[in-house]
Amino acid sequence: MNEQRRLRVALLGAGSVGSQVASMLLEHADALAERTGARLELAGIAVRNLDAPRDVDLPRELLTTDAESLIVGADIVIELMGGIEPARSYILTALRAGADVVTGNKALLAEHGAEIYDVADQVGASVSYEAAVAAAIPIIRPLKDSLAGDRVERIFGILNGSTNYILDKMDREQLPAEEAQQLATDLGYLEADPTLDLGGYDAAHKAAILASLAFHTKVSLDDVHREGIELVTADVIEGARSAGYVVKLLAVCERLTEPEGESVSVRVYPALIDREHPMASVHGGNNAVFVEAAAAGPLMFYGAGAGGRETASAVMGDVVSAARRHIAGGIGVGESPRLSLPVAPVGRILTRYQVRLEVSDAPGVLQEIAGIFNDEGVSVATVDQSQVEEGEDGARRRAVIVLATHRARESALQATVDRLRASDVVSHVVSVLRVEGE
Repeated sequence: MNEQRRLRVALLGAGSVGSQVASMLLEHADALAERTGARLELAGIAVRNLDAPRDVDLPRELLTTDAESLIVGADIVIELMGGIEPARSYILTALRAGADVVTGNKALLAEHGAEIYDVADQVGASVSYEAAVAAAIPIIRPLKDSLAGDRVERIFGILNGSTNYILDKMDREQLPAEEAQQLATDLGYLEADPTLDLGGYDAAHKAAILASLAFHTKVSLDDVHREGIELVTADVIEGARSAGYVVKLLAVCERLTEPEGESVSVRVYPALIDREHPMASVHGGNNAVFVEAAAAGPLMFYGAGAGGRETASAVMGDVVSAARRHIAGGIGVGESPRLSLPVAPVGRILTRYQVRLEVSDAPGVLQEIAGIFNDEGVSVATVDQSQVEEGEDGARRRAVIVLATHRARESALQATVDRLRASDVVSHVVSVLRVEGE
């Protein structure tokens, strides 16, 4: 190793992940030099507040509020600030200056990834972002490199540890949603704005990134059909359990092959998973991703989906790769050629529903409901009357029934649910959940 060779590393952000990255760069400097062939010199850490409390004690002299000056002359820029601006401007400045960029900014990549990748390709720099999806789980590099010669057909998984923790607590400990969410808040699992997690936005950002890689096409946040877990109650969880399912917030990215051509579907929603499926055993704040490829077959990636040190591990993997590229020379490896496949509306997918209804307990009710399903071309697989409520005189007045469908077009299933909501015999549509993993 050339002892004189040094690479300047600029770190933007010193939150829970950034502080851990800084600590690793400083504590493991000798080991990193042996692995990369150069000494990684932490030139400075750009922060918003020099005096803010941090998870790790960092040398005061490394902290600065002048990010732009820090970027100038850096060989590798690590962006862990989050948000769109000024992170986007800093990354573009770094790339145009010839620096490689490592980022964990899922929102930025989902909304402005194409612009960032184009600039990197123009100047021969690289953009690495393993930490943007599923924290410590290596999923970006397998899709970008290992499976680049294969045909990925489908990806589905749990990409948000916070909501998985909440749903897992509701399922295994029978906690109400409010109590499970408070526990997640106390542990620091939820974002400062909890709607980013609960509303499915965080998972949607990650789904857009995975779909873009897997299908070699541009997928933005606006292309992702998104539903959160706000309507998942203890009753919904109990109903799923009694039917042999567990509720998970899933991201699903799949290639659709239809007579009119190929397209891709990307969506995030709470769904039912059979309790015997490996995905059902993903507990707490963990993540799991299934990849189905034509040649490689089904692959599963599992591990910690959050945490400062865990996410820092993914960041450091990208830093080592970027450093090795600098030593070896040559231009950065850009994104794979874009196929520009259209993104299909959610109504085009094929799926199954489980529908829970509160209905009038009277003759002809089931016949009318069955007629609605039949009119929309949706086949009912099973019907279960799970509960009967009684009036004061002991007469049966209302019933709760659960209908499971066979696979059908989402548009037909949604039209069925719309008609059920408008039906005089249906008092209330309690829940509508899709079934995945079968």
